[in-house]
Amino acid sequence: MNDNLNPVKITLPETAQENRPPVLPVLIAMSGGVDSTVAALLMRQAGYDCSGATMKVFDGGDKTVAEAGAVADALGIEFYEFDLTKQFAELVINPFIADYRSGCTPNPCVTCNRYLKFGLFAEKASELGMNAIVTGHYVQTEVDANGRYLLKKGSDLTKDQSYVLYSLTQKQLAFSKFPLGCLTKAQVREIAAGSGIINAGKSESQDICFIPDGDYNKFINDYTGELPKTGRFVDINGNDLGQSKGISSYTIGQRRGLGLSMPHPPYVIELRPGDNTVVIGKEDMLYSKSLTAGDINLITSDKINAPFKAQVKIRYSDPGHPATVEQTGDDSLRIEFDKPQRAITKGQAAVIYDGNTVVGGGTIT
Repeated sequence: MNDNLNPVKITLPETAQENRPPVLPVLIAMSGGVDSTVAALLMRQAGYDCSGATMKVFDGGDKTVAEAGAVADALGIEFYEFDLTKQFAELVINPFIADYRSGCTPNPCVTCNRYLKFGLFAEKASELGMNAIVTGHYVQTEVDANGRYLLKKGSDLTKDQSYVLYSLTQKQLAFSKFPLGCLTKAQVREIAAGSGIINAGKSESQDICFIPDGDYNKFINDYTGELPKTGRFVDINGNDLGQSKGISSYTIGQRRGLGLSMPHPPYVIELRPGDNTVVIGKEDMLYSKSLTAGDINLITSDKINAPFKAQVKIRYSDPGHPATVEQTGDDSLRIEFDKPQRAITKGQAAVIYDGNTVVGGGTIT
């Protein structure tokens, strides 16, 4: 262990202070960033036997692996690299491209967390004999009176990441620890700086990891080697407005980059994969009161037995809105909002909250 770090004394959550655990081996999911680094530091100070690991998930990800390895070395912990490039392509990138080309706007971070980080990564941790995986997500977990694991928002609501973890199962939650859930981002940076960690001031990534420039359409074209088929713009009455780049180049609610001259500001209000048509309308046409969702995952219970009131988020940055939630089938939900919501988009997640607790969610269909 590197004793030169001289970590600052950290006041751990009450649950961590009570009955300190025996020395249990845990695997830290490391990216080289501040959050995963401080997560490792906190777990080590709490008495766990920590190792670190990074998933290599795409060509060009070697920098992340190198940075994570350097941090693990500075912390004096063993480090593993898991090459999951093939699995990432099959489980995340290919569905991402297929969704865009079918008129959906997917959230690949949800998919990656579900199948890679808390799926394959956790399986490898278990094979190594680890007691849990640890991540730097700003969320909290607890166990209810029935022994069921609950997922809750992080204390720092500006950094809360519960939206992208709604798909975690009971098994995955039971095998995961989130030491940053009770902290603010400012506190995390303070801990990093006070501990002499080399990456304390590192900026955060705001984009999808495999598309750092945010140009999804260019990525799809370059990755597949195929240019999207051009299509047509039409208005709500079916009147032709000109040639489009094809539905994969647009998303619901988009206004910029359409190249259309109209008497009112044009917005994308519908994508029709059947004939590769982009429907253009006015902004007020983007609002609707209901949605359906499939591929659902429920956390607080196995089934929703009766309609109930909740807060629902329809995108990561959404603050959440009052709605009535009803389970309409084994794998389907219907959500009716109290007030119309703007640009409800197929492929995004609808995540249901009871206060700060994630009830569950699904993919908007």
